[in-house]
Amino acid sequence: QVHVVESGGGLVQPGGSLRLSCAASGSIFSIYAMGWYLQAPGKQRELVALKTGDGSTDYADSVQGRFTISRDIAKNTVYLQMNSLKPEDTAVYYCKVRAKPWATSRENDYWGQGTQVTVSS
Repeated sequence: QVHVVESGGGLVQPGGSLRLSCAASGSIFSIYAMGWYLQAPGKQRELVALKTGDGSTDYADSVQGRFTISRDIAKNTVYLQMNSLKPEDTAVYYCKVRAKPWATSRENDYWGQGTQVTVSS
């Protein structure tokens, strides 16, 4: 089984910065992608940023130029550097890891428990 744990959320003023971390552990044969998603109250979960196994990245239009996703392959960890934060960035941020726990298993998506980010003065 793959375990996913996020950290780094909190309260920050508009214009401030936060860095989220997401670590995958457990039985991991291969990781194909790691990404961040947000879910605001009453809304569906949506993609923020994605880092694939070949190093390519994808960002939501709303965070382009403000957020940066990076990955430490050796540590099975992905980071989300969030700058110039806005009140509308307020949400629970979830990390998703697409991985195979064993060589013979299928790819599965594993989610963390989420971390709250609140942008408010």
